[in-house]
Amino acid sequence: MLMRPAHLAQTGVSFLLLAAVFIGAAVGQVLPEAGRWLGGHIDATLLALIFLLFFGVRADAVVTAFRNLRFIGVALLVNFLLVPPIGYGISRLFLDMHPWMQIGLAIYFMSPCTDWFLGFTRLAGGNVALGAALIPLNMAAQLLLYPFYLQLVSHNVVHVDAAVISDTMLRWFMLPLLLAVVLSGLLSTLLGLDTLRRLQRYADKAVPLCLALLVLEIFGANVAVIQTHAMVFTRLLAAVFVFFAATYLLSEAVGRICRYSYPEHALLTMTVAARNAPLMLTVTMAALPGQPLIYAALVMGMLLEFPHLTVLTRLLLRARPR
Repeated sequence: MLMRPAHLAQTGVSFLLLAAVFIGAAVGQVLPEAGRWLGGHIDATLLALIFLLFFGVRADAVVTAFRNLRFIGVALLVNFLLVPPIGYGISRLFLDMHPWMQIGLAIYFMSPCTDWFLGFTRLAGGNVALGAALIPLNMAAQLLLYPFYLQLVSHNVVHVDAAVISDTMLRWFMLPLLLAVVLSGLLSTLLGLDTLRRLQRYADKAVPLCLALLVLEIFGANVAVIQTHAMVFTRLLAAVFVFFAATYLLSEAVGRICRYSYPEHALLTMTVAARNAPLMLTVTMAALPGQPLIYAALVMGMLLEFPHLTVLTRLLLRARPR
């Protein structure tokens, strides 16, 4: 059977992301200095990705998406009430003898993604506009819940400054959103709505390239972490694999129970699967300085996430109604 053009495009994107994984790891291994240089640009690339995702979404579609309160309510319920106990239980089961790495992994499991999940949702043919409506809610909820999560997983040993939360909210959400909204308004006024729509389509096409660059930078900068903590890495690998399998089954069950259409089902699967390692790494490094094992667990989870999301994209596309 011949593959449809859309499937060919998705296959190309999947290979692009997998190539970025291997190239980044090779660069970090052979040229450590180059790997560190790549790591120094992760924040800029992530902000660019967030901007592209905001800029590529039509404002009227987001307003319409907010009318789907049923889906938004279910997604928030799954991400913040069902997934955290699963993640905490898995981290305790596999890393109970390594408390600092267990804390890092639990933080990673409890934090739904607020940026690149929308890129993978787009690749899988999911409802991107509805996903964009989820971004501010996911961001606000996890930042507000972060101090509670941290005290829970560390058994009240550590605390977090509220100033860290407000600074992160401003930097990772409000500034890219404001820039995208202002630029969209200016372009629509100066060049016309048709030109704005064409530029938004270009932004859509740039998302996979930006994702691939981010993957390359993350792997290039953090491949040494795997070697440094090789003794625990196997257990952490197993924990992340079990978590991804459990959340996939959870999203499949919820999607079927709610009888979602394919675009909504794909979005739910991605928002439940993708975690917010870069944001949580930023917040955790500010809240808990000098804890490299916690950072290592967050990074390792992030390293495994992109191959998982790439495979998940292929699974969703295979199950997509023709």
